[in-house]
Amino acid sequence: MTKKENEPYEYKEREIENMEDRAFRVGEGKISGAISCFFGVLSFFGVLCYKFPAYLTVAELRAGYDHEMLRNVLMLSMWVSLIFGLFTFIMGKQRKLGAIGILFACAAFAIGGYSVKSGHIGENQLSLGLDWLILALLASVILFTFIEKVFPKYKEQAILRPEWQLDLAYFSVNHLAFAVLLLVGNYFTSTVFGWAASVDLQQFVQNLPLGLQVILLVICADFVLYWSHRMFHENPKLWKIHAVHHSVEHMDWLAGSRNHIMQTVMDRSIAMIPLYLIGPDKAALDIYVVFAGLQAVLVHANLGIPFGPLKYIFCTPQYHHWHHSSEAPAIDTNYAVHLPVFDMIFGTYHMPSKHWPAHYGTTIRLPRTYIKQFLYPFKRRKKK
Repeated sequence: MTKKENEPYEYKEREIENMEDRAFRVGEGKISGAISCFFGVLSFFGVLCYKFPAYLTVAELRAGYDHEMLRNVLMLSMWVSLIFGLFTFIMGKQRKLGAIGILFACAAFAIGGYSVKSGHIGENQLSLGLDWLILALLASVILFTFIEKVFPKYKEQAILRPEWQLDLAYFSVNHLAFAVLLLVGNYFTSTVFGWAASVDLQQFVQNLPLGLQVILLVICADFVLYWSHRMFHENPKLWKIHAVHHSVEHMDWLAGSRNHIMQTVMDRSIAMIPLYLIGPDKAALDIYVVFAGLQAVLVHANLGIPFGPLKYIFCTPQYHHWHHSSEAPAIDTNYAVHLPVFDMIFGTYHMPSKHWPAHYGTTIRLPRTYIKQFLYPFKRRKKK
């Protein structure tokens, strides 16, 4: 328990505004229309990735693809879009969404469909990560939308809650920039910290059992990320960048994507430092990357699972939701990314076991558009 938790504070229940007009209900056609539109757009983008792989896909990801499986997924997506789009016309509701889905699915068929021949793969080092965007969005929507509806913390919060379009824009930009972020991160770590790399240390780590390598990665990465995160809060100039992430007022799996591009570049570069210096096996690194990626989405989710004693070992939604709270006891707390132990050690831990935040966001409300939030860190505050 931290000093802040000893101070008297009246915790309140969160009140969710009425979102009836945003809800998905069976029989209204909105579900069929959304499914058609979603899979139609992704199918069209998927075919484009096959036609222009050198410009739209990431080389590091292409090497691990099971192309037969991906073509089957593409085929299924295209037919799902067409079938559910037709449902909207049969039901006579949400025809606009259905029409958009059918239009994109037909466009995907027109430029080659799931039998499209792969285009030439050149030696481009930089490309848009459209393939990464498609796969990440598809997996996230299917997995996290499902668990948020089955185990929600806030049942009244709609899937398409306020500002979901803004967070989808952040999700898209940050995933499309995957190749650039990877290149910048690798250059930063090898150039700035190349002198610190020890072959003996890396060989020692690689001789450890795989499980121990993963544990070591989690601990070392989280120690660095804890202090990096804390720096963004305690330095006024850096806070203006990080404030964009905290401007989210409705938490769900998509909310974690709201990051200023400068924040994303710095976070990826800093996160690579311990991974580069330790030099684990590729298998351990892959496991850590998957774990870190899933946890980053999970902790922002609208998920009410209690997690039991695990919430004192790993960062969970309740823990990280408090980090996003604008309530006085929670401000500048819970900096850890993977393990709350560092907050416990350095006195920044705050998680009242029976309470969740009543309010999210920043104490000074930020602009609500992507462009204005992008420009926010560069603007000077007017003196009153």
